Amino acid sequence: MTPTPAPPADAKSASTIALGWLHTAKFLTTAPQLQYLPPLDVPEFAFVGRSNAGKSTCINTLTQQKRLAFASKTPGRTQSINLFTLGKQGVTDAVLADLPGYGYAAVPKQDKLRWQQVMANYLITRPNLKAIVLMSDPRHGMTELDEILLEVIRPRVEDGLKFLLVLTKADKLNRA
Repeated sequence: MTPTPAPPADAKSASTIALGWLHTAKFLTTAPQLQYLPPLDVPEFAFVGRSNAGKSTCINTLTQQKRLAFASKTPGRTQSINLFTLGKQGVTDAVLADLPGYGYAAVPKQDKLRWQQVMANYLITRPNLKAIVLMSDPRHGMTELDEILLEVIRPRVEDGLKFLLVLTKADKLNRA
């Protein structure tokens, strides 16, 4: 099922409208490879980070839905790109993308490498990607894989792609 795109509007106003409708989020599709992603003409916002950094939990919190994006304590649970539409009355204004985590995962190394390649290709080639939200657990700091991700997206950020770093799991920090 292809979502009904919103009428044309400039990117800034479309993004503003979409963010006002976060609570309307609905699951659109899951894609293990880029060719399974539907072509969309609305802004996309991608959530990336290490396994168990809180990507799915952040999407659930922003959308005020506990079970929209499946969150698990098991690293590597999200194994495909999951898309969620935002909009009212069947009109899609924007899409949230929950990407697989990188780093530790309770899966074979071959699967992790495939996810990383799919994620990198998505971040580099998705034409309607408007922002990347990097979720980072401050207990681990910026890892080598985070640095690699930053290098992968640097050209797009320099061309105007928005980038936001969100520190997660503050409740787990030592208070001392």
